[in-house]
Order: sequence, then structure tokens, then C-alpha cells
Amino acid sequence: MTNRRTFLKQAGVIGSASLIPTNSLWKALWQDGYQMKSLRNNVGIFTERGGTIAWLVESDGLAVVDSQFPDQANHLIAELKKQSDRRIDMLINTHHHGDHSAGNIAFKGKVNKVVAHANSYTNQKNSAEAGGNLDKVLLPDTTYDKKKWTGKVSSEQITLHHFGAAHTNGDSFVHFENANIVHAGDLVFNRRAPYVDKSAGANMANWQTVMEKGYKEFDADTIFVFGHSGNGFDITGTREDLKAFQNYLGKVVEFVKKGAAAGKTQEELAAATEIPGAPEWNGAQSRPVNAAWTELFEER
Repeated sequence: MTNRRTFLKQAGVIGSASLIPTNSLWKALWQDGYQMKSLRNNVGIFTERGGTIAWLVESDGLAVVDSQFPDQANHLIAELKKQSDRRIDMLINTHHHGDHSAGNIAFKGKVNKVVAHANSYTNQKNSAEAGGNLDKVLLPDTTYDKKKWTGKVSSEQITLHHFGAAHTNGDSFVHFENANIVHAGDLVFNRRAPYVDKSAGANMANWQTVMEKGYKEFDADTIFVFGHSGNGFDITGTREDLKAFQNYLGKVVEFVKKGAAAGKTQEELAAATEIPGAPEWNGAQSRPVNAAWTELFEER
């Protein structure tokens, strides 16, 4: 095995600036290089382009949570190979979105099991079929449709928790129990306005409940890994960040409700760049505002 310090240091820049997508969301997700960072008990994170990846490296076990895109997944796999030539035991998807699961295909033939919530599997399959690229994705082969699923990689117990509709209808908290590290996927956008995928069953009201359940399920020592964070904010944090995000979601709904009562239109409210009571989540608020409007006034 190579030296762990070598494994953790930042790798070089990839690609050229011309490869950066023009869509503003993907611009925000782009990074110039990739980085491996250790957190606790042989669990760490990989960041490059897309949602944060978590990894577990043991002498007799490898696990990965989320996969970004194919090129980025291959960068991660190359780093894992420096540590171990064993087959990857488990790939987990926190949910189906492409910036978290499009890289699954890079694991084809290299992983024993791909795990996700049943709704995440359905969403991923439906998206691939709609895009005509089902042959270019690697779908989960192990799913669960209850509140949780537990598996083991080496000595680490990994439990997936599903508390209902939130960012989508298929999000999982992924808990490395011995390390006490939770990958929250896009259940938490740390100080960044979230994407709310109503087409995949997202629910702003229940998302707040999911945050409360997550806060109670885990503890003050838990390290949380977030799918995305705002500029200047960390991609990891504590359960207090779940409370802060719960507050933000509630303030968005309150902002829309009060604004509509005062005669403001959906378009006027969606132009907001800050939500009263949650100033750290500054920037364009159209996505959560529009989702809250839909739930308050169109889904009844």
C-alpha cells in the first residue's frame, strides 16, 4: 500500500476551462482539481465536480458513497487502487441525480454491490430511459423501501436511513456507524439555496421533518458530509447544521406564505436573493421559493 499522506494530498488540475458547462448550477459545482481528505477511522471524502463523495478504505474492504461523473469517478478509483487492489465491496447512492450517480458506470465490473433507496433506483432508471441512455448507466442492484438498510464492509457497519420525501422522494442518510460519519447527500445544502426536485417527489414541508429526524437520530459527535456548500462554507459539519438548514427551509415557506398574503406574485418572490431569518443562505432563491409556492398554492 502507498503512503497515506500521498493518498490524501491534492491531485493536479484536470481538463481545460473550455470543458466547464455553461449552466450556472454546474459552474458552481466545478472545481479545478480533485482532493482526497481523511475524516475519521479510514473514512474520508473526495471532491471534484459534482456532489461530495465519501470513501472507506480498509485492508479488507472498500466502500464509496456517490460517484459524481464518469471522469471524476475514475479519478477516485485510481486513488483507491493506490491503496488496495481488491474489488470495491459497495457503492452507495444517496439519491439519483446525475452529479451523484452518473459516475456509477465507471464502477461497472469493479464493485460487488450498488445500494440505494427503492425510489432512488426508480428515479435513476426513469431518467435514463427518458434520456435514451439506459445502457450507459449502472443502476443499483440492492434497494430498500423501509426506514433503513444495514450492510457491513470490513469492520464498518453502514446504515442507510430514509425519513421520507425531502430533496427527492428517495434520499438516504448514509451512516458509517463505527466512524460516526454521515453522508447526507443533498439532504443538506450547507449555506446554499437548494435544488428542490418536485418532479421526483421533493417536499419542502417534510424536508423540515427529515432534518429534525436526522438531528435526533445522530449525535453531537457525528461528522456530517454535505452534498454541496455555499462559497466560503465547509462541505462537512455537525448536526447543528441540520438545525440551521431546517430553519432555512421553514423561513422559505414562511416568506412565501407572508408574501402571497401581502399580494406579491410568485415571480416577485422568486426574485429574492435572501430569505428573512436565514441570511447565510444568500444568492438566488428561485428554486426553493417556487417549490414552496407550488406546495402552498398548487398541490392542494
